[in-house]
Amino acid sequence: MSIMDTLRRWSTGRREVKLIRMLNGGLPVFSQFGSNIYASDIVQNCINVIATEMSKLQPRHIRNTGDRQDLPKGNINRLLKFGPNPLMTTSEFIEKIIWLLFMNYNAFIIPIFDSDSSTGSERRTYRGFYPIDPSRVEFLQDPTGIMHIRFYFSSGVDFTFPYSDIIHLRKKFSVNELMGGGASGQPDNSALLQVLQTNHMLRQGLERAVKINAAVQAVLKMATLMDDDAQRAERARFERLLASGDSAILPIDLKGEFIPVRSDAKFIDKDTMAFLQQSVLNWFGVSLPILTGEFDDNQYQAFYEKTLEPLVIYFGQKFSRTVFTEREMDTGNEIVWYHREMNYLSTTSKLSLLKTMGEQGLLSDNQKLALMGYPPIPGGDRITQSLNYIDVNLVNQYQMQNKSRAVIQDDE
Repeated sequence: MSIMDTLRRWSTGRREVKLIRMLNGGLPVFSQFGSNIYASDIVQNCINVIATEMSKLQPRHIRNTGDRQDLPKGNINRLLKFGPNPLMTTSEFIEKIIWLLFMNYNAFIIPIFDSDSSTGSERRTYRGFYPIDPSRVEFLQDPTGIMHIRFYFSSGVDFTFPYSDIIHLRKKFSVNELMGGGASGQPDNSALLQVLQTNHMLRQGLERAVKINAAVQAVLKMATLMDDDAQRAERARFERLLASGDSAILPIDLKGEFIPVRSDAKFIDKDTMAFLQQSVLNWFGVSLPILTGEFDDNQYQAFYEKTLEPLVIYFGQKFSRTVFTEREMDTGNEIVWYHREMNYLSTTSKLSLLKTMGEQGLLSDNQKLALMGYPPIPGGDRITQSLNYIDVNLVNQYQMQNKSRAVIQDDE
């Protein structure tokens, strides 16, 4: 079954709905979206780095029960672990929504589920999560006040869903009431475009300069006045002499003077190019070491905290709020996007992490092996802990016992 067939099956159809009223009096109709900045190789590289790193995340459905966190078995965790829909793996799914979010400043994901309210409260069984790229969206309202969203696609089809059932991710959600981006609900890249246009013009100028320098190797100065035909004939004669010369010595009569042109195409200084590149990198929160893959632990940690972590937290909040009912959230259900892969760490940092977390009893033997890149072993689920630590609630009791022993020894 194709994505369109799946959406058509779950769409609410064209029921009695009307456009909602926005506070600023505008119409809640938005077309997708801008793409003119994505011709830049630097922009594409920045987004690709973010999408690649985010695709390593491991989303999981967890349930918080008191002091414990359980990992429920069910459709949600199966979909999140192996593939949210038949067409994508989890990594591809995450990469897709990151590209849609950064290209359009809005990304829409449609959860497909079966609903059962026979027990008095709704229970959902999820069948898939589908990221979509509509050409236009409309925000609607039915007679009961429930908000709906209608998606239009370039093929001419459209689908309508309750807005509360849609995972709507927004980037730079500011002046528009419903959409990410600028006031029009589209990407506001005007500041970045100025930098890219300047960079493009400089690179075009450099390209033209290289061509000119490669094409003009010398100037043949004529010592007499000639019309155009005579100049062309003299140039042709010079080129024939140049082509037929058997040695590096070229004979020229008194009418001509050969002046070589030194080729040097360095017209843009290094600092200017670096400034323009850094402006683009700062826009996306990607440093040059991250872009080139030559980063250390501290540089990656800074990249994670500045650029990736806000997305990790935001995705968890959005997915949890849409996927679970209010009752399910009240009972501790949520979706967390774990960033557990530590392969970017140096060996020294990994050993330091093993020592700290191992002594605290936070890692099993197999988890320690996985961190170092080794396969699991039989019985590797065992968790060991150092005896050099004590519960803070037992510190006073422990000290009093030691004091009593010391007093008894003194009396003896």
